[in-house]
Amino acid sequence: MHFQNLGFGLGLRTTHYEEILASRPCVDWFEALSENYMVRGGKPLHYLERIRADYPVVLHGVSLSIGSTDPLDLEYLKALKALADRIQPAWVSDHLCWTGVARQNIHDLLPLPYTPEAVDHVASRIVQVQEFLRRPILIENVSSYVNFSQSEMTEWEFINEVAKRADCLLLLDVNNVYVSGFNHGFDPHEFIDALPAERIQQIHLAGHSNCGSHIIDTHDAPVIDKVWKLYSYTIEALGPVATMIERDDHIPDLATLVSELDQARKVARNATRIAASA
Repeated sequence: MHFQNLGFGLGLRTTHYEEILASRPCVDWFEALSENYMVRGGKPLHYLERIRADYPVVLHGVSLSIGSTDPLDLEYLKALKALADRIQPAWVSDHLCWTGVARQNIHDLLPLPYTPEAVDHVASRIVQVQEFLRRPILIENVSSYVNFSQSEMTEWEFINEVAKRADCLLLLDVNNVYVSGFNHGFDPHEFIDALPAERIQQIHLAGHSNCGSHIIDTHDAPVIDKVWKLYSYTIEALGPVATMIERDDHIPDLATLVSELDQARKVARNATRIAASA
């Protein structure tokens, strides 16, 4: 069920639309935030279609709320399916979390209790979404700051069970693994080692804010050295995976992000070489 490895991409941001079209930067693909384009027309969709003509695009959502106890939002799914049918993305992804309840979206990616009941609930909903969209989806691990006392397994055990039961693919956010490892005191390498390599289709890299006692996933800074090292470890363990840089605030010029993406290429190339010689 694996898709093609697209190489190295960037998150598509409005401030870069014109420069992307004018300069054709050395970026292999772009990730577009689904909710920004789930409309019938307008400038964002106009630019997305023009960029899609030149580059592969993937769709990444933040409001599927796959873990909520609310019924799946049929209108949201219809709009997402219409966008996917129109853009024909390489793949579609969202987060292993919930974003609200009672039809109230609080616009945050909230963690789930790691229990067999939650596995059943989430896996069945992913199956429904995949059947509705008529395409497989990728589910991403989120960063977290609290744990549920009801949890009966580790986060990586939970992810494995959900992916196996739903027969879905995974989007591995390496920065989120680092952030959650710091916040909860687990070894991020153990997390990486436990994941099913055959299901990991994409990797996210991003910056964060270290507050001393905890780290917040803010996507507003360059990737730090420790996350680069964890990314290298990940590629050594899993092999080459489509990788992208996320920046959602304090967005620099396009050249700066392309330079950071070149760093990802170098790290991945090195890690692949090390793995091949081991």
